Amino acid sequence: MTVIVRLLPRRNHRTLQPIDEAAAYARCHGERGADIIRVEVLPPAPPKPRISVTGETLRAAFEKRLRARDDPST
Repeated sequence: MTVIVRLLPRRNHRTLQPIDEAAAYARCHGERGADIIRVEVLPPAPPKPRISVTGETLRAAFEKRLRARDDPST
């Protein structure tokens, strides 16, 4: 006697219908109301401060700090 055991349930073999982009968006994110989007006018950003330090000055200060860290007399 042969016994057949099905491990996975049978799938419903219905054909999938393509949907348009609007229907896909509505299915994923829900419907949108008109009151969700709000436009606000922001004040202008404050001006950026001017930096008077050059790259060479930064490099020299960094090397000075490295030498001071390696110096055993401190």
